[in-house]
Amino acid sequence: MNLSSALTKYYENEHLRRRGENKPKQTQFQTQRLSKLFLPFTFLCPIYNLTMQNWKIQNLLNWITQHFEQKRIDSPRLSAELLLSHVLAMERIELYTQFDKPVTKEQLHSLHDLVKRAGQHEPIRYLIGKTKFYSLELNVTPDCMIPRPETELLTERAIEFLRTRTGTQFVCDLCTGCACIAIAIAKNFPDARIIATDICDAALGIAAKNVEKHQLKERITLLCGDLFDPIMPQLDVNKFDLIVCNPPYVSAAEFEKLDKNIKDHEPKLALFAGDDGLDIYRRICEKVHQFLKPNAALILEIGFAQGPAVKELLERTGIFAEIKIEKDFHNNDRIVTAIIRMSF
Repeated sequence: MNLSSALTKYYENEHLRRRGENKPKQTQFQTQRLSKLFLPFTFLCPIYNLTMQNWKIQNLLNWITQHFEQKRIDSPRLSAELLLSHVLAMERIELYTQFDKPVTKEQLHSLHDLVKRAGQHEPIRYLIGKTKFYSLELNVTPDCMIPRPETELLTERAIEFLRTRTGTQFVCDLCTGCACIAIAIAKNFPDARIIATDICDAALGIAAKNVEKHQLKERITLLCGDLFDPIMPQLDVNKFDLIVCNPPYVSAAEFEKLDKNIKDHEPKLALFAGDDGLDIYRRICEKVHQFLKPNAALILEIGFAQGPAVKELLERTGIFAEIKIEKDFHNNDRIVTAIIRMSF
């Protein structure tokens, strides 16, 4: 008996049993096996009536997790929780406090499409339209890169640097994307005044929504343009106390090896940076001296093998008194902090 026939037979027997007209002559093992096959089949195949199944939160959460494990989706349990809590408009913890709550037919239809797309390696954060960064909820779409946990280390070092200083601090965030770094700095250092630039107008549209969402329009200015180009010293800020940047830094060889969910869905403009991945760092180093105050800092995120190369680029400028490379929690080079000399 093939899968389709088995499921059809199971469906018919279940229907008759519920009407009290028949008791299927099956062993317990056969029934359990068919039941396990039937649940995912009814969920993924709308031809079977979903309302015949009493899907509850716990059933769905467990099955979606298993489905994502089979599809080799990153963090399958977390991904299942994010999708299910999004569709049900619940907090993740509520999935466990209300695990026996039935799921409506409308919710199942919405979930069906999202699970299918996630199984095809579309990023979960794009599917739900939001992510968490530095304990802040931010909107994200395929127009901007999804913030990574490693970038929180850059943000933390930026905040620590600003807290050593007094008075209003002027900050520039290059390649801002969804404005995750700018917003996290502004929320954690009230004296920061930030200009955030990005070459992608669509990404800045998402950034603007996030800035408004966190009520920071008076402290974060968004400018569209390439790196420093949209900044006009006479109209904006002459020089900055801190410049931060998480630029594109993926090399040509690395880009071809990226996971499918990154390579096929996140914007190439936010990832790729030439044959060796250093193009943006070179261009920053060419102009950074025009935009930093004495004793100011430049903090960059870098690729796991780019520490020595980026340090050399910064040393060639001749303006930095101290250059420090810091590793992330995977013990990879991740952050470069360069402190400018008192005079240059």
